[in-house]
Amino acid sequence: MNDDFGTEIIASTDMIADLTTALWSGDTGVIGEQSRRALLELIKGPYLSGVKAPMLWSALLANEVVIRSRLHELFLDLVVDRVGEFAFVRNVSTTELTVPSTVRTSALTFLDTAMLLVLRQMLLSGEGEGRVIVGQEDVFEQLRVYRTVDRDESDFNKRLNSSWLKMKNTLRVIHQAGTEDRAEISPVLRLIVDAEQIAAISGEYRRIAEGGAAVALVDADADTNVGGIDDSEVDDHTEEMIS
Repeated sequence: MNDDFGTEIIASTDMIADLTTALWSGDTGVIGEQSRRALLELIKGPYLSGVKAPMLWSALLANEVVIRSRLHELFLDLVVDRVGEFAFVRNVSTTELTVPSTVRTSALTFLDTAMLLVLRQMLLSGEGEGRVIVGQEDVFEQLRVYRTVDRDESDFNKRLNSSWLKMKNTLRVIHQAGTEDRAEISPVLRLIVDAEQIAAISGEYRRIAEGGAAVALVDADADTNVGGIDDSEVDDHTEEMIS
């Protein structure tokens, strides 16, 4: 009897050892290494890609409930697209209490924001055909309406190139597709910039493009947050957009 009891204690101890998630002495974490790395990637942003990081994507799906709980403790909500294989976080939206803004932000120029709008429209227009690949000059051409008469063309082209590189390297909403001037638009752009946010700013941007009173703002490079279109000089409707 004593032997059986002793065997049971040993078996239970072995089970605890198998389930431990400690990665170093004194580690009190409750999820495994890959899940932690997936959580970190989500917090760092702008998003976690299943195509780029398949191991982290698998860890996220396997431990989604726990990871979502950890994010809630930071006032962050998790958005997962299983079809597109990407996930990102955004600030919790609730009327039950005032929550802090915890999403990392980065300044965008007026032109950056306008390029996001153009890319999103191109994505929606071509999404039914599979991958949406666009030419750099096609995107630039749609943005030339924002060049004011006093803006030197070569300087404006430099600004366009700067925005293009930001879309590719910082926000990662486009990825090179073959030649340097061709890019695939990531489907993540469809979710991180939703229809309500577009409606809040597109009318004003259209007015500016048509030569409205606010056209001088093209020169002002008003800041926009990666965590939300925050172009307060252009529009008061500020919502989160990209983590």
